[in-house]
Amino acid sequence: MTDRPKTRIYMLFISSLLSGALLFLSFPEKDFYLLAWIALAPLLIALYDTGKKESFIAGLLTGIVYFFGTTYWIYHSLYRYGSIHLIPSMLIVFLLCLYLSLYPALFSFAYSVLIKKTTLPALFIAPVLWTTLEFIRSYALTGFPWSSLGYSQYNFLHFIQIADVTGIYGISFLLVAFNGGIADLFLLNKKKMKQPLYSFLPTVTGFILLFIVLIATFSYGSYRLHQNREGRNLKISIVQGNIEQDKKWDAAYQQAVFDVYKDLSTVASQGKPDMIVWPETSVPFVFGGDRVLTENLVSFHRQLDSYLLFGSILLKDSANSRYSNGAVLLDRDGKVSYIYDKIYLVPFGEYVPLRNILFFVDKLTYGIGDYVPGDSYIKAVTPFGSFGTLICYEIIFPGLVRKFYTHGGDFIVTITNDAWFGDTGGPYQHFDMAVFRAIENRKPVIRAANTGISGFIDSNGRIMDKTQLFKRTVLFKEIKTDRTMTVYTKYGDLFSYLCIVLFMLLIIKPRK
Repeated sequence: MTDRPKTRIYMLFISSLLSGALLFLSFPEKDFYLLAWIALAPLLIALYDTGKKESFIAGLLTGIVYFFGTTYWIYHSLYRYGSIHLIPSMLIVFLLCLYLSLYPALFSFAYSVLIKKTTLPALFIAPVLWTTLEFIRSYALTGFPWSSLGYSQYNFLHFIQIADVTGIYGISFLLVAFNGGIADLFLLNKKKMKQPLYSFLPTVTGFILLFIVLIATFSYGSYRLHQNREGRNLKISIVQGNIEQDKKWDAAYQQAVFDVYKDLSTVASQGKPDMIVWPETSVPFVFGGDRVLTENLVSFHRQLDSYLLFGSILLKDSANSRYSNGAVLLDRDGKVSYIYDKIYLVPFGEYVPLRNILFFVDKLTYGIGDYVPGDSYIKAVTPFGSFGTLICYEIIFPGLVRKFYTHGGDFIVTITNDAWFGDTGGPYQHFDMAVFRAIENRKPVIRAANTGISGFIDSNGRIMDKTQLFKRTVLFKEIKTDRTMTVYTKYGDLFSYLCIVLFMLLIIKPRK
């Protein structure tokens, strides 16, 4: 091998590592979100002169840096609460990142082949490939849509309003298209040298179309942000108990935990809210299973003169000791008016996939055996509006959230326990993903988290207020409900399906 090929390989791998680093730096908690607009360009440029094997490896390297930087926090749950030593827990995270990195690797492989076979510009090829694979990653093997590229832009409100049509994947598409446009500028001379008859027309046309789409996107964003929509004012109090995970289910602390929520709720009730919201599994007992503590909670709640929504483990089958992770709503009289059982359970957190094979693996969360998933997209109906309750992990699945609102609704509630993540980037990323659920469905989001971050997001994705991590506090806000029915809520991921069709056409007939 001569020095020139060696240099080219070194530059390819340096470019791939650089792209991976720029990608993870664009996400919370680093939050350099503008880097996402240039992050993939080094990789896209370098892939033009590479073979299939090198392209795959380059994409894998990009993915490892990208995903390890944005999902490293998983080790904290495994190490602190899963009784797994530090090195094995980091190895598990690395193996997860290795799997996730297969998607950028496949992207790089396909892109490097197609960019040489077709006259289509990178600003078209790259986003179609990336969006298709990102969408597939969100559903394959139970799905893990964390770190979808579009989430890096949660603060760029004028840009992301189009999500109520395309969903989060449309934001990823435009980001990659812009990166592809940068790559096209650098590749024009190389293409002309390799193909003397190469026409600049497709690239010029691509630039014009990209410019038009971006102008339309920002114009649409400005229109949505300044649009007056009908809705009623709603007073909500969020209670953030900040209960340590290792004390949450300790019988010695049971009454102390209960007293924390009672004291904070007494403070929360002084603003005369329509509803008080507690986090996921906030009550330190099985609601309805422990009769004394259940009656104690109901009796206390009647003094608040407010609806109360709280997370609890619920007994579903006493004979087989089967439980669900649920949400319960008590009306002002203390009667149960709504129960929701979590549909999308966390693998290895709330159940163990392939239990017959992985019999030696146990889950992390409290309970006897695996939790039982719910099967109903039920909404709570109250005098002040209707809402769905997304528990923890569920809020990161756009297709799941929209199913609660296909027949209407006024706002979104999500309750979670992010104590598992500790003081890492996990809680910040988890909170910021809720911004897109608000925009996609045009519904304000109320988020109650045990250790934080709790907060309010309006139907345009503006973060109205939020708490700090690990602070025992009460958050009160008046929000405006929104009954808008969006294109995304009605029709779902049509944009992503279009990308899949284009992906197939590129693979089958690349020259056209």
